[in-house]
Amino acid sequence: MTAGPLWIDAPAVARLLPVAGAADALAEVLREGLDPERCPQRTAVPVPAGELLLMPAASGSWAGVKIAGVAPGNPDLGLPRITGSHLLLDGATLTPVALLDGAALTALRTPAVSALALRHLTPAGTLSRLVLFGTGPQAYGHLAAVLAEREVTEAVVVARDPERGRRLVAHARALGVREARTGTPEDVSGADLVVCCTTARTPLFDGRLVAPGATVVAVGSHEPGARETDTALVRRSAVYVESRAAALREAGDLLIPRAEGAIGPGHIAGTLADLVTGRCPAPRDATAPRLFKSVGMAWEDLAVAVAVYRAALTATAEPPSSRTGAPEGET
Repeated sequence: MTAGPLWIDAPAVARLLPVAGAADALAEVLREGLDPERCPQRTAVPVPAGELLLMPAASGSWAGVKIAGVAPGNPDLGLPRITGSHLLLDGATLTPVALLDGAALTALRTPAVSALALRHLTPAGTLSRLVLFGTGPQAYGHLAAVLAEREVTEAVVVARDPERGRRLVAHARALGVREARTGTPEDVSGADLVVCCTTARTPLFDGRLVAPGATVVAVGSHEPGARETDTALVRRSAVYVESRAAALREAGDLLIPRAEGAIGPGHIAGTLADLVTGRCPAPRDATAPRLFKSVGMAWEDLAVAVAVYRAALTATAEPPSSRTGAPEGET
């Protein structure tokens, strides 16, 4: 008889690994040679409530699979839109070692991917204006991710729901942003950084307004027919992605302009791995915006799940008197 997989619930995922640590874990596996272009494709299955996603990956000593549900009607029921679990396996034997809350893992790894991109695409120093589209868990996660990487003078929240927008503004102020307010899509004209984490299927703003040298991060969709950015922005930007193959399979932000004939397959300037390894550093000049389009990939879930699992083992090995912020009996 052996003990079953370690269960790591949502509060534990959030407590065990900060977003900067998750970004470090992603960078480490890329430097070790993981090639996102060779990772298995995401499998999507339509179901009455929405969509089931199957995301397997293997790297080094580990393997894992995330089963996620995307249920658009859940927020109206007071439930998270993203559900699921991630099963972490020993790579040599494929023995399950941990089961992680899938929604919490997604809520951590997506901002971590963006944080890693920002390290390379935004100049060091203070950002004068961040414009954040969205008010859901990913908006909160991305605000934390940005603040972990850069100081921000002004944060502007663009929200469909005014009350939810005001709550996110109050949260930004509580995190130390000196100036935070709600705004409109036109506020992108003065932004150093624009972050899009919405369920929108059509562009959120006029891409012609984005200043040369500004960075735009779009993470809200992984469907060929949905996009948060318009053709004008994509056409004039240096575009970076997690994987060329995944982006040209799933990223409507790029596939729609390509179908329109506005860009060609060679329009992508580089990948996250190119940035991290230095194969294709971001341009130093400020002649064009920089767009990072993320669709989410299974190797990212695996890298962050391993880091969370290792942190959980370390926390378990510590004597109770040395632990901070861990409720008694929580794993």
